[in-house]
This record gives sequence, structure tokens and C-alpha cells, in this order.
Amino acid sequence: MDLIFIRTSTKEQTPTLQIADIAKTFSLIKYELIQETDSAYKESAKRVEFEKVKKLILAHKVSNLYVWDLDRLHRNRKRLIEFLALCKVSNTKIYSFNQQWMQAIQQVQPPFNEIMFDLMLSIMGWLSEDESAKKSSRVKMAVRRTDNGTLSYKGAKWGRKPISKKTVAKIKEMHIAGKSIREIAKSVHIY
Repeated sequence: MDLIFIRTSTKEQTPTLQIADIAKTFSLIKYELIQETDSAYKESAKRVEFEKVKKLILAHKVSNLYVWDLDRLHRNRKRLIEFLALCKVSNTKIYSFNQQWMQAIQQVQPPFNEIMFDLMLSIMGWLSEDESAKKSSRVKMAVRRTDNGTLSYKGAKWGRKPISKKTVAKIKEMHIAGKSIREIAKSVHIY
């Protein structure tokens, strides 16, 4: 089976463009699609959809795995390399819209194709990991914590707006009246 795996980091991101890029570039007509909205870097992240992909690969049900970018699989270099080794053992070929060098390397004669692939993979994994760390560092440098909250470098306040006293009173009143958390959440629209 041909499988497209799409990961977006937030619910606001739309996977539609990733899917269109992949399907058009690799001329895919029939494929299975698995989508995930989660971090690919956090150690503690529960990646239910990605685990499904791994199980399908281990069961030798995936011949070709298509991703928009390798960082959609993992941002951690070691984990990415481990996953690609799993794919190799299971005879699953990986195609990436943003790393089309992967297809070029597959055309190189053995054993040089494996040597080049391992080298490029290590470099790409390192770059992805490095970019994630730099982004985190840039965000940390752009904010400062004060007694009045977290402020951007321009002085704008970051974070969620405080809940009004009126809303807090309404929530307490509903809780005392025996309403469930779900009922309270449905009737109190904060954001």
C-alpha cells in the first residue's frame, strides 16, 4: 500500500497543502492517509497515529511512505534514523516532497546509495534538530518575564487573557449547583 503521513504541530495548521504537494509531485492516485496533530520532538508525546504507521510498516503492509518533510516524522535525529532503519528492514521506501534528494540517492549503485543515504540522513536529522533548538532559543530571547506577566521584546503582554470575575463567579455558581465540568464548559465560552 502507498501511505501518506501528514503531521501538523497545531490544530490551526491545515494539512491540505501538504497532501496536495505530495499527491501531485509523486502522481499518487490511490493511497491511504494518516494524519496527526502533535509534536514530533517531545519525549513524552503520545503519537497514536504515528504508532499506527509503525505497526503497518512492521506488518509489511506499506510499500511506499510519503511525507511532506522528514521533520514530519521526527525532529529528533536519533529517532528519525531509527524509524528510517525500521522502514529499510521492512522494505518500505520513503519519499519526501521537501527532500527529493532521497529519490536521487535511490538511483545510485549499491553500496554507495546506502552510504550516501546514511550521510544525508544524519545531516538532515542534525539540521532539523538544530533548527528546532534555535527556534526555541529565539522565542526565549524575544520574551521577558516580569511581575506583570510575560512580555514580548516590544512590550506586548503574552499569554492568555485573564478570565473576568463575572465569568469566574458564573463557573463557581454552576459548580455549586451540581453541573458537570462538561456542562459548564458548554455554557461558558471563554476563548
